[in-house]
Amino acid sequence: MIDTRNYMASEVLKDGTFITIRAIRRGDAQSVLNAFSKLDRDSIYQRFFQLKKELTSAELTQITDVDFSQVFTLVATTRTNEGEILIGGGRFVCNPDESWESADLAFITDHAFQGRGVASLILKHLVEIARERRVVRFKADVLADNRSMIRVFQRSSLPMSQKRRRNLIHVTLTL
Repeated sequence: MIDTRNYMASEVLKDGTFITIRAIRRGDAQSVLNAFSKLDRDSIYQRFFQLKKELTSAELTQITDVDFSQVFTLVATTRTNEGEILIGGGRFVCNPDESWESADLAFITDHAFQGRGVASLILKHLVEIARERRVVRFKADVLADNRSMIRVFQRSSLPMSQKRRRNLIHVTLTL
């Protein structure tokens, strides 16, 4: 069984950048705040469906204090001269109303790293964890103009269905 609390894997982005994909930790709060402060307006809006200047303490706790039984969060990091920096993250939250077979999925990537494969690599690792937990489908609501996230899902090779509701696309990925 995968030890999700201590999950860690090395990966290489399309441009050759080495990254680590690992489980989020409570101690990542400052890294999350630093990463959030670097996000552009579009990235924030596409992830939260609203503009926000900062994360509340409750949101920060929700992001970093993960139980790894119902909520699974992975972050992508890279090393710089300043040390490890957080460049993206993804999570799924199991839905107990659907016998834990379904999970809601969400991602965010630093604007400077978008288009380099960060979300695709995180998705690959989330799928591995979800399959072991017997999750059979991921669900995600994506803004219709967030074509890059739709492409991540399309390129995943997972069977995908889409339903559009106004400016939202509800995506279901079958694992």
